[in-house]
Amino acid sequence: MAGFICTISMVLGACSNITPKHESSRNEVIAAIDKVNTYWQTHTPAEQYAFWDVAAYHTGNIEAYRVTGHERYRRYSETWAEHNLWMGAKSNDKANWKYKTFGESDEHVLFGDWQTCFQVYADLYHLNKDDRNIARALEVMDYQINTPNNDYWWWVDGLYMAMPVMPKMYKITGNRQYLEKMYEYYSYTNSIMYDAEAQLYYRDANFIYPEHKSINGKKDFWSRGDGWAFAALARVLTDLPQDAPHRPEYAERLQAMAAALLPIQQPEGYWTRSLLDPAHTPGPETSGTAFFTFGLLWGINNGLLPRDRYLPAAQRGWNYLTKVAMQPDGKLGYVQPMGKQALPDQVLDQNSTANFGVGAFLLAGAEMVRLLDQPQ
Repeated sequence: MAGFICTISMVLGACSNITPKHESSRNEVIAAIDKVNTYWQTHTPAEQYAFWDVAAYHTGNIEAYRVTGHERYRRYSETWAEHNLWMGAKSNDKANWKYKTFGESDEHVLFGDWQTCFQVYADLYHLNKDDRNIARALEVMDYQINTPNNDYWWWVDGLYMAMPVMPKMYKITGNRQYLEKMYEYYSYTNSIMYDAEAQLYYRDANFIYPEHKSINGKKDFWSRGDGWAFAALARVLTDLPQDAPHRPEYAERLQAMAAALLPIQQPEGYWTRSLLDPAHTPGPETSGTAFFTFGLLWGINNGLLPRDRYLPAAQRGWNYLTKVAMQPDGKLGYVQPMGKQALPDQVLDQNSTANFGVGAFLLAGAEMVRLLDQPQ
């Protein structure tokens, strides 16, 4: 492992002085996006289910479409949406709709992992104003916001899976109840898993220190879990009205997390799976790194993070993603598989890939393009 990490250090060290400023660099980013996305789409049929892992890929695919204009990206997501009848979980029996336990059944309609697809359907709706595209999303989310419950996002992934749905539904309906309920749900999440000292999120209430520790007795913050939260804040702020009452609070949380992430980035550009204890799970991991890179770039592009402080970290993250994680054929490697924590005995390599990791890469790439499109 030490030799492997050394090799990565040499590769990225050679790229550490790259400062993308010219059109050719923009072209390189577009090329990287297309290389990774083309590999994924040619090896994966669009006709997949609408659960979180596939839907998270499509959130990135839509952003890749927005910056490249490649119609085949849009068609791929539309084919997927049509395959799923523009629905998540398909039960129509509201009395049996569930969310308090993890589940892939059609009764888990209110479980956030089945609502990630609504982000994509909403984005596609804005490209083609067909009410059929958004009907199920509005049915489900309107039902949910009219319940008295506020504990829908009881695991940190839920912030990415479902939180950005709320401002998207507001943009379509103008119903500010979506924004009010979003803050209620978000506040509940913060109350059970946010660590104010570390300015990071535990995966859920079962991972809070000191009941749960890393192998070296430290707080164990899972990289992808905090990646979900960090990216969620950026995506929420993208669609949130400027006059939304709690917008400053969401922005401040993104800034606080960015400040916490900066010193724990590894010199090679990645973040380790256990953020505060690299020895717990040494070596690179792509999905968390991609989400952090996306969030940093989004914050820079939208004036929330000072460019001179945060751009070097974002560039190091992008260099890792394109020089190490991206393989010559376009496969995206070093993605931790589905899970909920950093596992010391889990080995990642260049063949470790997953749909949500590709989606995170596409988000980061799209935001890098937007950075390059800004006046220097």
